[in-house]
Amino acid sequence: MTTRLPVPVSFEFFPPNTPVGSEKLKTVVTELATVEPEFFSVTYGAGGSTRDKTLATVIDIAALGQEAAPHLSCVGSTKEGISSILATYRAQKIRRLVALRGDLPSGTATAGEFRYASELIAFIRETQGNDWFIEVAAYPEYHPQQRYAKRDLQHFAAKVKAGANAAITQFFFNPDAYFHYVDEVRALGVEVPIVPGIMPFHNYARIAQFAARDGIEIPRWVALKMEGFMDDAASIRAFGLDVVTRLAQRLIEGGAPGLHFYTLNQSPLTLEICRRLAAA
Repeated sequence: MTTRLPVPVSFEFFPPNTPVGSEKLKTVVTELATVEPEFFSVTYGAGGSTRDKTLATVIDIAALGQEAAPHLSCVGSTKEGISSILATYRAQKIRRLVALRGDLPSGTATAGEFRYASELIAFIRETQGNDWFIEVAAYPEYHPQQRYAKRDLQHFAAKVKAGANAAITQFFFNPDAYFHYVDEVRALGVEVPIVPGIMPFHNYARIAQFAARDGIEIPRWVALKMEGFMDDAASIRAFGLDVVTRLAQRLIEGGAPGLHFYTLNQSPLTLEICRRLAAA
């Protein structure tokens, strides 16, 4: 049964490490396909460390009749290497990318031939024209490595100017941060769609760890309630679903062009949020 949503949605996966994980992910794709997503994106490890697994996951998703968008990070890469990866994706009829700066693998000192995502995007456009639909990252609460908000906004505008078609945000729990960010980049002349990233509370401790690492604010009242539930998994799940559903509803009401769910390779919470949004 198909679930009709008020805005387009997309889902993000990481490449599984085992054959069992790959088979499980095919089931998750089939389950999430019932809400007719625009595409599924697949992450890419630091310095291309999951290159082959990312490709294999993208091929599996495409084989199930869904559009797949591999992440492509450029730090630590060469122009020749990026061209080779794009040729591989082209042969698989992949035409959508999420272009990122990415992180260097630990213990690696050289940044390669690209310093920023804007340089990667410019290289793709110069060598491949408009053959690719390119999404980029946006940070409503600003990039964790950026000290000044203004500079972060300028970096984002540079990615769009280099040829990005759309943006997906880092996950957040404060809708005002998203709306303010969109207003700020619109003032810089950026017109591409900026799709908010949504993280269901699959595991509160893990999400809190991600948030602390990336400078993402979890509202104090949410954190205190989550911590108060201790090991009560049912209460954490129910409360988390309510919080994230209300966040998604407010974003839709405020004009967000779509929603991008960070699924952590699971379907139940994301499907339940989508069901609630469709019924609202």
